[in-house]
Amino acid sequence: MIIKNKLDTTFGPFGSSSGFFLLIGGIVVTFYSLIGPLIAIIGAFVSFTSSSTFIDTDNKRIKLSDNLFGFISVGKWIDIKPDMRIGLKKSHKGYRAYIRGTQPIGLHNKDIRIFLYGPDKKEIMPIKKFDNYKTSKGELDKLSALLELDMI
Repeated sequence: MIIKNKLDTTFGPFGSSSGFFLLIGGIVVTFYSLIGPLIAIIGAFVSFTSSSTFIDTDNKRIKLSDNLFGFISVGKWIDIKPDMRIGLKKSHKGYRAYIRGTQPIGLHNKDIRIFLYGPDKKEIMPIKKFDNYKTSKGELDKLSALLELDMI
């Protein structure tokens, strides 16, 4: 069974919204110019590209994937070894954009993620993200049993 977990948009919230406006603008410009489809394709790429993880429980492997245009999965499968571990970690991502060229606006996303750790206790990849600690702890226990990995 393969479990898919969506993590983040690749270009952040500001890039995704800008890409969406490029997509709409490209579709409108298509009626007047031949450059319109190119603008629409660039907008679709920036707007819909995201990252996710795939967990193959039958073959004991995990893939960190970039989903180009939202559906073309690009990534490498990593086999899960018995000496690997999983654990929780707080994550904080901040994004900054400028309105009217000089006024900064910032967005901060705080969440808790389940990470896969190697035998040397270094982070390999994020597996799943959550909004609160209680649900993340329950899912960590479930994934630990499912993948037969120890927890940190």
